[in-house]
Amino acid sequence: MAQDDWRLRIVLDEHGSGLLERLAGGDARKLERELEDDRLAVSHDENVVFVYAATAGQLDRALPTIEAELAELGLEPLELVREHWLDDEDRWDTEPPHETIEEETIAAGYAPWEVRVPCRSHGEARELADRLEAEGYGVVRRWSYVIVGTSSKEEAEELAGRLHGEVEAGGELVWETAPKNPFAVFGGLSG
Repeated sequence: MAQDDWRLRIVLDEHGSGLLERLAGGDARKLERELEDDRLAVSHDENVVFVYAATAGQLDRALPTIEAELAELGLEPLELVREHWLDDEDRWDTEPPHETIEEETIAAGYAPWEVRVPCRSHGEARELADRLEAEGYGVVRRWSYVIVGTSSKEEAEELAGRLHGEVEAGGELVWETAPKNPFAVFGGLSG
């Protein structure tokens, strides 16, 4: 079990540096005695002090002492926020959810997933591309294959099953595999 799933975020003005020294240094012995077995970690980033704990209860027990230290130093926090770590989302609960890679790719104007469908002929590729465009898909047609953009891996897998295509991660670039010998199409002129 993680030992720092909860924290207090204390935002101070530029004169708040004394709190960190009080909580982490010798002047915080009162805090240590009051919390005895609760081990709290304290850190800072410029004018923000963080007090980490394993449980919300530890923060609740620490809060009166932290507020007393603030009062004794004459500091009024701009913010004093209790936060919980959301491990599945990789963020604190007060932070907005992150965009997924798929959402970022779509916002950039690209399909995050693609289905590559080989066709037997140029005409078949053209017919397939026209049909898929009529269904609302974004399509890129090359001589004898079609690349279809989708917004999710699940949609790409369903479409690939229906069209006998291959699912690939999408995005801005489409990579083509070239033979190691670039002259292989000319009968291997260069070894």
